[in-house]
Formats: sequence, C-alpha cells, structure tokens
Amino acid sequence: MISFDHITKEFSGVTALDDVSFTIPRGECHALMGENGAGKSTLGKILAGIHRADAGTITIDGAAMHFRSPRDAASAGIGMVHQELAFCPDLSVAENLCMGMYPRRVGLLNRARMRLKAQQLLGHIGVSLDVRAPMRMLSTAQEQLVQIASAVGTGANILIFDEPTSSLSEPEAQRLFELIESLKRKGVTMIYISHRMPEVFRLCDRLSVLRDGKYVGTLARDQATQDQIVKMMIGRSLEQYFPQHLSSTRGDVLLSVNNLSSPGKFSDVSFDVHAGEIVGFAGLVGSGRSEVAKAIFGLDHYATGKVKLLGDELPLCNVRQAKRHGIGLVPEDRKRQGLVLGMSGRANFSLAILDRLRRFGLLDRSAERRGALKYFEQLRVKTPSIATPVAALSGGNQQKIALAKWLARDCKILIVDEPTRGVDVGAKAAIHAIIDDLAKRGMGIILISSELPEVLNLSTRILIMRGGRLVGEISRADATQEKVLRMMAGVETSAA
Repeated sequence: MISFDHITKEFSGVTALDDVSFTIPRGECHALMGENGAGKSTLGKILAGIHRADAGTITIDGAAMHFRSPRDAASAGIGMVHQELAFCPDLSVAENLCMGMYPRRVGLLNRARMRLKAQQLLGHIGVSLDVRAPMRMLSTAQEQLVQIASAVGTGANILIFDEPTSSLSEPEAQRLFELIESLKRKGVTMIYISHRMPEVFRLCDRLSVLRDGKYVGTLARDQATQDQIVKMMIGRSLEQYFPQHLSSTRGDVLLSVNNLSSPGKFSDVSFDVHAGEIVGFAGLVGSGRSEVAKAIFGLDHYATGKVKLLGDELPLCNVRQAKRHGIGLVPEDRKRQGLVLGMSGRANFSLAILDRLRRFGLLDRSAERRGALKYFEQLRVKTPSIATPVAALSGGNQQKIALAKWLARDCKILIVDEPTRGVDVGAKAAIHAIIDDLAKRGMGIILISSELPEVLNLSTRILIMRGGRLVGEISRADATQEKVLRMMAGVETSAA
C-alpha cells in the first residue's frame, strides 16, 4: 500500500531523515517507533503533505506521489492526527472541525449544517461535545478527541496517528483502541506513532524503528519483545527503574492544602505533602487534578481555602509569591502554558530563574548559557544549539525544556503535570530518575499523570480525584491498576 523509498529530509542543515526505505502492506496498523528526534513525526508529515522530502519517493498503490500540500494528501485519502494540537482557539468546535469544507447556502455559511456535520464527525468516534463552544474552553484531552474526529471522519483510507493517546485518560484511550481495531477491519491502513509499548503490542501488526533519522529495521508483532524494540531505538537495554526515594524516611510536612475550592472545578480538597515523597494524583479527564495544581501555584483567581508552605500561609492567586516561596509547576500543556515557542531554548530555560541571573540589573548571559548547557545535557535535549527556537524542536524535546527550567529553580515543592507526555522511553526513564532524585534529596513532588503505570511506579502514595473531589488515598503497597481505575470511575471493588 505504502512504500517509502530513500526518503531524506533536512531542516536548517540538520538531517531529520536519512535515506529511509520500508513498506507498509494494505490494511495493516503499522507502528513507527524511535526516540524523540528520530524522525517519526517528520516522516508522517511528509506522507500527509505537510513537509516535502528533499530526496526519495513515496509510492501509494504503485503510483509515485508528490504532495505539495495537506490538501493534496487529503484528496489522495490520507488523514493525520497530530501530536501537537493546532486549532484556532477563538473559533468554535464546529468551525474548527469543518475548516476548509464549510457548508454553504446561497453563498453564505450554513451554520446549522456545519454544526450537524461537526456532531456527526464527533459521533463517528463516540464523543459528545458542545460544538458551539470555542476551542479555548476545551481541555487538552477534548482537543485531542476533536483532532481524532477530524481525521477519522473524512473517510481516509490511510491514517497517521502521532501520539494520539498522549492527552487521553484510560477510558478514552480504550475507546480509541476499539475505533482503530474497527478501522482495521474495514481495511484502513494506519501508521501508529507512539512511545507506549502496551498500545503498540495491542494494536499493531508490525513495528518499524528509526534512530537518528535512519531506518533500523522492522519486526512482526509476534516476533518482537519490548527489550528488542528498546535496543533498536536507543542502542542499549533499559532496565526497569525502581524509585530510590522509597529507601529514605519521609520528612516533615512541606505543603499543607486545606479546603481548597474553586467554583465549577473542584471543592474541599485537603492533603499534605511531606519532604522526600512523591504524591501521585490519579483521575479521569475533568476530575480536577490539573485545576488543583494551578490553584496551588496561584493561577486560579476564584480559588478559596488555605495553602501553607512550611507552616506559612501563602496568598492565593499570586504566582509570584508561590514561586518565591519555592513552588514550581510544569504544566500539562507545554505549548500554551510551559514555553514561549518563538524564543530560544536557552531563553526558555532561564524564564523561571531570571531573578537569580541578574548581575548589576542585567542578565548574566554566561550563567544562563552554562545552566542551559548543563540541564540540556542532563535531560538529553536534542537541538542544533541552545539558541534554536523551541518551536523548531520535537514535542518531547520541548517537554524536557519545560521541565529543565524548574529543575534549575530548585523548588521545595514541584508540581509535574504529565511530565513525560510525548517523551520516548529513554528520556522517560531519565525524567523518572530525575524526579525520584529530587524526592530523595528532600523535595516534595506532586505527580499528575494519565499514565497509570507511571503513577503506580513512581508514587509514594496515590490520591484519587473524581468529579472535582478527593475521594480516596491508596498506599503504594496496596495500589493496583484495577483498584485505582475503579476508584477513578466510582465503581465499587468486587468482593474477594
């Protein structure tokens, strides 16, 4: 169905793809794997007409294709679900879904038909949303579902999924898997780009691996093991990481949250975070996890309640005071909340520590450069230079920079919301080790993640949120994926 023949692509002198050749049979769900910066998304975007290859040919059904734009690719029956969400935030869900194909009546936009069409597109993937709402009112997970609906609803016979579950909760991801399996039965050919091994082994027939822009090889699912794939991706084995902070005795209470509430978001949330522990937050999308984190950091102007750090009450709705007292936040949405995309990696790194880099009222650029180089190396950020704009980097490398700026701040409490979203297995292990090391050195960590294995593996204890309320706590020793999921969904645990 699809043949990539000697595909090469460079960006500003940096080779993203180097002579890549492999084939994908008709009706197959084919995994494309590799570290961040390996070239996976670039290859998908070339197939989708977003980028043009510098050399090589893509053949579909025996015919050589030379797409000049995404419209050309869409006309050939190719759709793509992007890793990085791109919408017009002030337009409605319906306007975004129907963009480029607005229904008209007597030359004017037919809004009733547009809304109906948008509802039908969402209905294809089993999602119900108010299509009149502006996109900026949606959560990251809801935006991801809108993007999936946009790609799947066009009836494309080739679909590219680039990290489609990176923002989805477990139930939403399961619904997507059922949809993909249904599409496969209908003969749709799919390329599935993901770092999540369980998803790949469940959905995909074969797996191809890229490393540093080069094609490494292809394995059939029934012949592949996780260790084989990791070795192909990063050139070495990757041992299961066991948190070292668990061997240390937790310290005194650092953060105390009492009766924290925000109208329409969450209510009466109370918990403590001790020095040297990682408190995991689990919950479905909309449960209020991220909203609580933002309120603690001072981003919610309607929040009420008390937040104390080392016994001192902090003023709510004041980010400057939260940061000054030692609270940091790595937000869920790196593009809109964590980074300034047009600025360099070095400038983004220093945003959280500008007050510490002043020298006689001016920015100490030498110190900024040393810090950026240190943390970029520690987190294995792949970038042509620290002066490269972060908009030019892969999503995973952007996420590492969003984390690096708070590591440099050396906070007392660090809130990490989806810290490894869109990050490859090697970098994920490195980030886990860094978070664990911070806890071991006495920092208090609040970990929010939609990946239950991440929460279960890293956390000292797990707090469960549902419907804006804190509904339970599970110790690490008692936590299982089934037990956490049941509490998240409000389903009673069956009797033993």
